[in-house]
Amino acid sequence: MRTHYDVIVIGAGVIGCSIAYHLSKRGKSVIILEKGSTAGKASSAAAGMLGAQTELEEDSPLFRLGKQSRTMFPDLAADLKSLTGIDIEYEKNGIYKVARTEEQVVRFQSLINAQNQLGEETHWVAAEQLQKGEPALSTDVLGAMYIPNDGQVSATKLTKALAQAAVTLGAEIREFTEVHRFVKEGVEIKGVETNSGLNRAEHVVVAGGAWSETLLKEAGVNLETYPVKGECFSVKTRKRLINGTIFSDDCYIVPKAGGRLIIGATERPGLFDETVTLDGISRLMEAAKKVVPGVGEAEWEKAWAGIRPQTKDALPYLGEHPELKHLFVATGHYRNGILLAPVTGEVIADLIDGIAIKKDWNSAFQMNRIPVQVQ
Repeated sequence: MRTHYDVIVIGAGVIGCSIAYHLSKRGKSVIILEKGSTAGKASSAAAGMLGAQTELEEDSPLFRLGKQSRTMFPDLAADLKSLTGIDIEYEKNGIYKVARTEEQVVRFQSLINAQNQLGEETHWVAAEQLQKGEPALSTDVLGAMYIPNDGQVSATKLTKALAQAAVTLGAEIREFTEVHRFVKEGVEIKGVETNSGLNRAEHVVVAGGAWSETLLKEAGVNLETYPVKGECFSVKTRKRLINGTIFSDDCYIVPKAGGRLIIGATERPGLFDETVTLDGISRLMEAAKKVVPGVGEAEWEKAWAGIRPQTKDALPYLGEHPELKHLFVATGHYRNGILLAPVTGEVIADLIDGIAIKKDWNSAFQMNRIPVQVQ
């Protein structure tokens, strides 16, 4: 069995699989090590929104990273379908950021002006016009900021397609393989020791989502990250209830194929607990019915929880450790892991290849933007 690779990627979520896919396209020998199953955690819990303008809003390195990643999805969807036969269900069906108070109306219209000045397409849809396009919306909705270029994918299918594409291009995936420690020689990381043996590589990438910090502590690295639990549920309707994704301050409602709706998500920082609570789901139900009353007549499907990785400054870590050579980290994507997966894979692949990334991305997402302790 092979034990030496160009790159070891730890984590078979959407970020790790994207990194492996981009590296494999460049001819690198790659192995993904996953302590559970592929797409088994947050990547399968996500609703799959591509909310570059919806969630990130204001101009910043993260906003520009999100926009760049969003542009990659049409070609990525085609490439993955060609390599794997998997349709990731990419749709540029737009997102309505709905206002239910006068304060929200003012805030969203100001945001529209700001994004228009940045050259981004978005506009205000008044209540009467909104009802014509989305008649299932509550008449209490005063209008919406419409973002036509934001969209969605199937998060699970995206992750599995990236994983399968990486394998098609020569990568390996070992599920149920837990990394116990890093192999260090001085200040260089040379590989990892797992429950199934030792694997060596020229580079090691930690992409373990909310569990990355625990793993990095094995190398004596302390990052300021923490888990955020999010609960969601899904229902089914006989016909498609809404056309675009509905995003409010209290919930989002994402329409999927076959009349399915995904509704989320709660936020509970500091928890790795993946249980679903009655309180969390009931609050989401009430919030959803206030925006789309017809949700109350939908057929119940299921509920679940996922654990998102967040950082102290709400920016992901993308890059090589400043002191431990050949150790790369890609974590902290919080609510935008699906959106940011394509560009993250490209950025990490570029860095491993020695290709410079955009200066503002390098400074914003590097690991030593805050003190990183190495013991």
